[in-house]
Amino acid sequence: MTPSRSTAPQIAPAYTGRMAMAPIPSLRMPDDPMDPEAAYRFIHDELMLDGSSRLNLATFVTTWMDPQAERLMAETFDKNMIDKDEYPATAAIETRCVSMVADLFHAEGLRDDDPSSATGVSTIGSSEAVMLAGLAMSWRWRQRVSGSDKDSWRSRRPNLVMGSNVQVVWEKFCRYFDVEPRYLPMEPGRYVITPEQVLENIDEDTIGVVAILGTTYTGELEPIGEICAALDKLAADGGLDIPVHVDAASGGFVVPFLHPDLVWDFRLPRVVSINVSGHKYGLTYPGIGFVVWRSAEHLPEELVFRVNYLGGDMPTFTLNFSRPGNQVVGQYYNFLRLGRSGYERVMNSLSQTARWLGDQLRNSEHFELISDGSAIPVISFRLKGDRGYTEFDVSHALRAYGWQVPAYTMPENATDVSVLRIVVREGFSMDLARALYDDTVTVLGQLDELKPGGHYNHLKPFAH
Repeated sequence: MTPSRSTAPQIAPAYTGRMAMAPIPSLRMPDDPMDPEAAYRFIHDELMLDGSSRLNLATFVTTWMDPQAERLMAETFDKNMIDKDEYPATAAIETRCVSMVADLFHAEGLRDDDPSSATGVSTIGSSEAVMLAGLAMSWRWRQRVSGSDKDSWRSRRPNLVMGSNVQVVWEKFCRYFDVEPRYLPMEPGRYVITPEQVLENIDEDTIGVVAILGTTYTGELEPIGEICAALDKLAADGGLDIPVHVDAASGGFVVPFLHPDLVWDFRLPRVVSINVSGHKYGLTYPGIGFVVWRSAEHLPEELVFRVNYLGGDMPTFTLNFSRPGNQVVGQYYNFLRLGRSGYERVMNSLSQTARWLGDQLRNSEHFELISDGSAIPVISFRLKGDRGYTEFDVSHALRAYGWQVPAYTMPENATDVSVLRIVVREGFSMDLARALYDDTVTVLGQLDELKPGGHYNHLKPFAH
């Protein structure tokens, strides 16, 4: 008996698609279902065109984790981080992670027997963390300038002082929440802000100063201690009392282990909040971040919402609501798996690889270094003199070998300076570093002959 059409088993199309001749719609939902293996294969094959994330040296974001971490994260994709009553174990893990980050940065009032004594939250990367920290500074400014008249701040416009080298999320914060950005310009040879610039640009409507621990442009550390000292002196002399936020997205999980004696965090009384990206040198897949405050007094209670429709009274201070719990689970795995000594070993290994590669580039006749990988494992460099081609030509030529090494221009007042940058991450071994250097030598030999003269200068892709 021949089975009816409705009960016959589905026949999966061959890999070459000989039995599936109809094109797959890309801009509308298809009319009929597809065999799961075929759907997987179509998508998998298209994604191969992305190239290898491991060879993407533009990104700070983690591209390798232990298989055990991947397994844990796959097991917790379906857990909604916001449902704390339904997933109490995941909620407890989040609280522990926040406490561990706060402790790493020397926050005040932490108790070993109470992880909730830390003031902070996990976020979707540093982008959300920055927004929350900015909001806290803005509301604290409102309280400071209004006094007993709670609405008097409405006739004034707050401002935020920061370098033109900040990540674009700070620009977004200022635009979205109507805060005047006061960008401090760079100049050729100096790509961080100075205490003098800060003092010249603050006023009574400044909600805070942003200092960066590991800039996106070069990986350099801004002089946070010197900035705080200058503001401390100003306040002690009867002047303005301006808080500092540290954007430690890139350096927060590096500097405590590579440079433990450098004082940049809550050991400086003027620092009121810090953000850090777990999905960068926290070694966790995207996207996970944290923002922590010195103590509860620096997070205005008005910003904390309490909801009970998920099964219990729950305080929440986030811009988003639902998100997967697997990100914080992956971060907790790293904290337990590595511990402080493990992070120290990883960061030292990455730094050694970065400094070796930096030395090779410095010793070549082609490049001068801006940062050598010793602050955080990031190397930024530029071509020496007029070589008949540009950094953008070098970046484009390396793509032919599979490497994504970004080229970009520096920020305001230094836009005529073009730079190449390499981010050394977990998964980028010394062997890969040697291969990259060998390919760079080959590329430079080709460019020395071709001299394309900036032919690829118009290709300026985003480099996170």
